[in-house]
Amino acid sequence: MTKGSRRGLAAVLAVLAVLAGAGLWWFLRDDSPPEVNLDTAAKGVTTTTAGTGGRSSTTPGSVTPATIDGTWKVDTTTGTFDYEAATGTFVGFRIQENLANVGAATAVGRTNAVTGTMAISGTSVTAADITVDMTKITTNQSRRDQRVQDALATDQFPTARFELTAPIDLGPDATSGQSVTVTAKGDLTVHGVTKAVQFPLQAKLVGDTVVVVGSIDVTFADFGVKVPTAPVVLSVDDHGKLELQLLFKRA
Repeated sequence: MTKGSRRGLAAVLAVLAVLAGAGLWWFLRDDSPPEVNLDTAAKGVTTTTAGTGGRSSTTPGSVTPATIDGTWKVDTTTGTFDYEAATGTFVGFRIQENLANVGAATAVGRTNAVTGTMAISGTSVTAADITVDMTKITTNQSRRDQRVQDALATDQFPTARFELTAPIDLGPDATSGQSVTVTAKGDLTVHGVTKAVQFPLQAKLVGDTVVVVGSIDVTFADFGVKVPTAPVVLSVDDHGKLELQLLFKRA
């Protein structure tokens, strides 16, 4: 092979390497959805009403109740659930990982297979019990899905659960549509292991819907979970955020 041929081959290989790297970046780029946000979640709570001439209009919320006393049930029919615009109920996780030839990225898994209720007396939440079907978790990269299921051992532990263990005082703003910031003390069960946690939450009454968002950092080893790995993954944090966005309607 002549010197000119070798230079030509080297140039071709360099171009191919760049293209391959670009393709890998496109496939594994960090396209994770944004973290939960109360204002964003509240804007997603809408109702459609009939208008004149067959037209309809969409406005935030519905009629605000005079009292929030009573039992409220998790609502999975309002809003949408996908990674581009998750305006409805969901629970999920966020983990930082380091990918070969890509760098830092955020792995996100979510599901809207959530059930549960909360009881309110006056302006205090006296009970809450939320269950998540972990077998329904999907991620923002489908190649991760089975590894997540294996790590969580969902064949043995198909659900996760949060049960409130102390009342939450919502304060006087709870019925006026103002946002409130509280801490929910309770028992979190993941992978068959139960731990006492203090979950920071924000809540807002939007029409006839109570919107709740929050996230908490958890160490996976505390729940006996070994983070999933793959050849392209150089490292994965041993902790991550458990996040939720819950919509409640009167039961």
